[in-house]
Amino acid sequence: MAGRLFEDLLPDWADGDKLLQRVLDTGQSFGKSVDFSVPQRDFDDVHAFCRVSLSGELSSCRLIVELFEMTQWRQFDREKALIKQRGASRRIIRQLAHEIRNPLGGLRGAAQLLERELKTPELREYTRVIIKEADRLAALTKNLLGPTTQPSMALTNIHELIEHVFLLIESEAPQGINIVRDYDPSLPDISLDRDQIIQSFLNIARNAVQSLGDTGTLTIRTRVLTNFIIDSKRHRLVISVEFEDTGPGIADEIADSIFYPLFTDREGGTGLGLPLAQDLVSRHGGLIEFESSPGQTVFMVRLPINS
Repeated sequence: MAGRLFEDLLPDWADGDKLLQRVLDTGQSFGKSVDFSVPQRDFDDVHAFCRVSLSGELSSCRLIVELFEMTQWRQFDREKALIKQRGASRRIIRQLAHEIRNPLGGLRGAAQLLERELKTPELREYTRVIIKEADRLAALTKNLLGPTTQPSMALTNIHELIEHVFLLIESEAPQGINIVRDYDPSLPDISLDRDQIIQSFLNIARNAVQSLGDTGTLTIRTRVLTNFIIDSKRHRLVISVEFEDTGPGIADEIADSIFYPLFTDREGGTGLGLPLAQDLVSRHGGLIEFESSPGQTVFMVRLPINS
């Protein structure tokens, strides 16, 4: 680094010179958050805090530039927000489901009693509609409440499970959707509830396919992460299953709300898929995160390998 220009070391940081000059002009220390890529690290994106201060007297014109990488701290903040959101969502779901469920039994029973008193088939059609809709709402509240039993854990090959999801999605997806596998064959088996994780993966994959419309690519990727932290707990090994689509992305104004129940920006959507997926993964000590920009959205399911 000695003898090289500052802008050569951090070419993506356009305002670097302005910060240096401000310290020289005022003699005071200043700092700011910065994002840049590092050529020496294969152009990895870095989120950092930069502090610039004088070294000695102002007349010496020497500066100390300190960079503190904040990528991990941002990860912690985002994870805390998701976990807090997950807890709030779970409470809302439970309360809402019970409030809906309680009067449904009485509504359905009253419709059945009324149907017995009606003599004409035409009038009975109305009571059948009431019963049918009551049953539909009962099924909805069952989905809201989610599984009522503890996960039935068993050692599972994650790729065998993903292939099952792949077949289901492939049969539903339009002809113009291309589904790509990108698997890490070294992944060990993991203890999980097969049905719950399949449901979680299926909800995420269906959302991705629906966001693509008639054409696009969905990539299902698996990787292993080492010394990864979930909910302030460090895990030696974590399986990461990523669902990456080439759709329009998630708008910034709704990004903080997609894991809340009954929130959806898609016509015909229930707003239950992602909250339920997050709840099911959390039962396994895991977490779902996402990154989105126009043309690329990635949902990352992190599942710790407890060995």
